[in-house]
Amino acid sequence: MSHTDVEASASETLLVEPSRLSPTRRALGTVLRSRELSIFLVLVAVTVLATSKNESFLFSSDGLRNFLLNPSILLLLAVGQGVVIITRNVDLSVGSVMALTAYLTGRLFIEVPGIPVVAVIAACLVVGALLGLVNGALVAYGGVPALVITLGTLYIYRGIMLTWAGSDRINAGDLPREFLRLGTRTTLGIPWMTILAFVVLAAVGYYLHTARGGREMYAIGSDPDAAVLYGLPVKRRLLAAFVLSGALAGLAGALYTARYGTVSSSVGSGIELQAVAAAVIGGIAIFGGSGTVWGAAIGAFLLVTINRALPSLGIEDFWQRAVVGVLILGAIVLDRVLATRQARKLAESRDHS
Repeated sequence: MSHTDVEASASETLLVEPSRLSPTRRALGTVLRSRELSIFLVLVAVTVLATSKNESFLFSSDGLRNFLLNPSILLLLAVGQGVVIITRNVDLSVGSVMALTAYLTGRLFIEVPGIPVVAVIAACLVVGALLGLVNGALVAYGGVPALVITLGTLYIYRGIMLTWAGSDRINAGDLPREFLRLGTRTTLGIPWMTILAFVVLAAVGYYLHTARGGREMYAIGSDPDAAVLYGLPVKRRLLAAFVLSGALAGLAGALYTARYGTVSSSVGSGIELQAVAAAVIGGIAIFGGSGTVWGAAIGAFLLVTINRALPSLGIEDFWQRAVVGVLILGAIVLDRVLATRQARKLAESRDHS
């Protein structure tokens, strides 16, 4: 048998009979193929390391509460951002939408005394969805790249917020106690905000992987031209993705006000990049068509946990940012490597058959 035949036989064995591989290699292959599992293991490692240096990081009432509560807002943004990226787009306006609805939350409680909390949250969802609708309409029907559109609306929405707010500042004293409890109350030790974020995550994740519309979003992200030729409602799905992203940013704005009790002009500044980073680190391909919002949620937890853990380990701020940058670059490189290997294996499999 020639050397080429030996290589082909080995390749075929790896493709068809993975059970012949050693348990270690099978486990390593599973971790590498499952981006969600690999990033979860990184999250566990960071948490264990930080807890070994400071037990109160996790093993205390406040430590566990903060571990679950702090990523909730970023998780909502990352889920919406993840859906948009799956369609091969990006939404850079979510931070400004969050800021606008956070200030709207405070103004509603001030201007309309006694307004129900549910009504305020619903108003933030509607406003966020409308702002997302503007983005989606310009991208889907205007044919303008999402990067350009949402970069523009990032500044426009922020400008509206600054013009409306001026030098005004929303304080905890302006907000009703029942609303502020959303940021502090727990059930069985789990914060209400975290439960709400997980409910949203479960609903969006279920839709993407079971509903026809969700699968069509993946198809659009994989090959937009082919999706058009196949007759998929591309414009409608793109519009829906941006509306969802805007609505979740609006919800995040309301929860931000409940969590921190104050709203200033700097709310949400730069958080749109964290949302993109969480989605990419969590395994959603920046070129669209693959990944899950579950991974984006784990990515959000990892980013927030790193920001909490590294200072306790004595690592300077510069290196904290560098670690996040390395994670983003590593995620993109890994995506390309795995995609290339998968394409090569499929080509070899077709050749053998």
